[in-house]
Amino acid sequence: MEIDTAALSQLLVGYGTQLLAAIATLVVGLYLVKVINGVVAKMFDSGGVDPSLKSFLSSMISIVLKVMVYITALGMLGIEMTSFIAILAAAGLAVGMALSGTLQNFAGGVMILLFKPYRVGDYIEAQGFTGTVKEIQIFITVLTTSDNKTVLIPNGALANDAMINYSAQKTRRVDWTFSIAYGDDLEQAFAVLKRLIAADSKILQDPEPFVRLLELADSSLKIVVRVWVQASDYGAVFYKMNEEVYKTFEQEGLSIPFPQMGVHLDKN
Repeated sequence: MEIDTAALSQLLVGYGTQLLAAIATLVVGLYLVKVINGVVAKMFDSGGVDPSLKSFLSSMISIVLKVMVYITALGMLGIEMTSFIAILAAAGLAVGMALSGTLQNFAGGVMILLFKPYRVGDYIEAQGFTGTVKEIQIFITVLTTSDNKTVLIPNGALANDAMINYSAQKTRRVDWTFSIAYGDDLEQAFAVLKRLIAADSKILQDPEPFVRLLELADSSLKIVVRVWVQASDYGAVFYKMNEEVYKTFEQEGLSIPFPQMGVHLDKN
């Protein structure tokens, strides 16, 4: 059997040209991926993107671009990629459906890290839990409660439901409702409360503290007190005022009534 040297040479030249073109495409493509990753990293740095999100997105972009380069290079070798791409698409759809909840948490994590509705160290309330944000990961946020419990909350829920960030503002308003008995001197109660407010250096005088009669209740006069404090002083001011009012009202002859029932017997 004779070998057609001319045909073989033409075949080798053709495949050699394709191989060289594929190798060149691979080398140039991978170099461009590296350049693009560097540009994207600088954009993330200048935009103040969270380091954990920056690392994840950079890796994801790099993987996607590299896959595109490899597919292009294999296509230049004459390898049919249509079926391969279809298989990848079907596999991606199946994985996406299986991990729909996880992908929702991932999307929520991206939104949180980009828009920063809360940061590490903030005191928040969400999903029935209240605590300090210890860590923001791609899929979950880690809270530490006041009694030192660790709570893991999926980012999907945090990104889509209501949340209170107590650290977002520098100041907070503290509200109390105190009661005195009917017959007690209302003006004296006002004076005592204002004196206690003035004595606490953590209570801000601007906005001005608010002390007013709130309600004529069934068995007491209810007085509302509202003051402003630095957000970090909220707990200390709230509990201290409760203690001071309890001790001072008694010293000033002001009664703190409690619910009671009177029973009258009719001899007839």
